[in-house]
Amino acid sequence: MEEKTYSAAIIGTGRIGFSLGLDEKREQPASHTMAILENKRIFLESAADTNAENLEKWKNYVLSKNPSVKIYKTSLELFSAHVPDIVVVSVNEDAHLEECLCAINARPRLVILEKPVALNSLEAQKIEQAAKEKNVPVMVNHERRFSADYRAAKDFLSKIGEIQSVRASLCSGLRVWAKEFENDGAYSLLHDGTHLVDIVHFLLGVDLSKETPVVTGIVRDEKGIVRNFSAHYQTEKISEIQFSMSGRSRFFSFDVEILGTIGKICIGNGYAKFYERKESKLYTGFYSLESVELPLPKKTGYFSGMIQNAVDFLDGTSALGSTLQDATKDLLVLEAIKAHF
Repeated sequence: MEEKTYSAAIIGTGRIGFSLGLDEKREQPASHTMAILENKRIFLESAADTNAENLEKWKNYVLSKNPSVKIYKTSLELFSAHVPDIVVVSVNEDAHLEECLCAINARPRLVILEKPVALNSLEAQKIEQAAKEKNVPVMVNHERRFSADYRAAKDFLSKIGEIQSVRASLCSGLRVWAKEFENDGAYSLLHDGTHLVDIVHFLLGVDLSKETPVVTGIVRDEKGIVRNFSAHYQTEKISEIQFSMSGRSRFFSFDVEILGTIGKICIGNGYAKFYERKESKLYTGFYSLESVELPLPKKTGYFSGMIQNAVDFLDGTSALGSTLQDATKDLLVLEAIKAHF
């Protein structure tokens, strides 16, 4: 039987919606547009963006792939013309609530919402309520959940014994948090921290949204903007889960280290290392951790995997790999940390 093709539209043709797909250094596809165009099961019909320049660049690129593609100034205009099977919402954080509600009200078969869900958990809960009322499923693009290296790490957890500690850290030059930036979401705790918390939730299968963290190491600059912190959690089975963020580093890094009783996992942007307990080559009667080589593909498929999950979900062969409910819990964790600033 011929496989069904699903139609799609993109709301927001900026960086994550489109232009990151032109970055030669990034693993491609690296944007919603490129991932959809790569998938043979999806037909990209249209896009909307209030930024005319971004929209024109998007149109000029996509025309070579689909000569009949349509563009609209607003999402309302797009939905008045047609409602596709899949609607991707990839606008700035401060427009997530409005645009996602607009998409849900149009009643497509699936909404793919760029992370974070919204500026805060209250807005996220409004999206959840609307999705429930309209019976429209929403997937949030926490793409590391679909990445081959992180999925290998999740599978390897069974080989490292009881988990002793987890350390997840992110370093960049972007401010971690300040109250004056909450209206547009232009701070790292929200923009990048949502990835940091979500991947720990995904790997460990824990829910920290109802836990209270101990927050230490808070560093503010001369303007009172938070530049560093460490948040510590403890569960019944894991004595230490630590999230650390730096907003005064002159480099970008994303790292997760999971230490078990008989092994360890170290994974981040551009690397994945796995260790198992072996008889020591250095000391008689001792055991050491030795590196284990796992067969990983050259490409992690992080973005294409997310889009394929959307297709599989619509086919009825798979559940959503990154749900709206999980992503809302990520926001609750970030807000619990922020309460200590």
